[in-house]
Amino acid sequence: MNKPSILLNYGRPACVAALILALTPLHLSAEPRKFNIDDEHFSIAFEIDHLGYANVIGLFLEAEGAFEYDAEARTVPSGKVTVKSESVFTNHEKRDDHVRNDDFLDADKYPEVEFTVTDFATTGENTGELTGDLTLLGKTRPVTLDVTLNKAAVYPFGHEEYTLGISASTTIKRSEWGMTYALDPLMVGDEVNLSFEFEAIRQ
Repeated sequence: MNKPSILLNYGRPACVAALILALTPLHLSAEPRKFNIDDEHFSIAFEIDHLGYANVIGLFLEAEGAFEYDAEARTVPSGKVTVKSESVFTNHEKRDDHVRNDDFLDADKYPEVEFTVTDFATTGENTGELTGDLTLLGKTRPVTLDVTLNKAAVYPFGHEEYTLGISASTTIKRSEWGMTYALDPLMVGDEVNLSFEFEAIRQ
């Protein structure tokens, strides 16, 4: 008499389990992880036309942010960046004071500029479009940034945590947030190019 098949006695449950695992989408088991933006490696720059002669380039020196990222599903479920209006810097003290007043940022009344993530869509292997609500001068409007994931790896020194390196950029029209100073006659451009370079550490 033939001995009972090992496959029948023991193999079938294992095969069924393996089949279930194989058919289960990876993103169902993935979990978003929180990342804090490293304030030592966070640069926010803007560029705006001045009288058609040249672009003024400036920075915001104080900002913080965090977001959730699901590497398997390639989604960004949530995130927020807060920028201190007073921290604007264009390498000219008198101009900086002007940008802080109510002609532009009105920093006394609106000390913070906020961006809150609402959606993310992949556009390539390491690229995507990040959509969110930008609150400036008390007005909130949607903005979409082009995002590139430059690197994702354990940091080689210092904190030695898993870290993302990200570049992002967008262009907004300041008039859409009610910032209309020097538009008529046109002395300062309406379009503002924004760029973000940062490293984010997994928590």
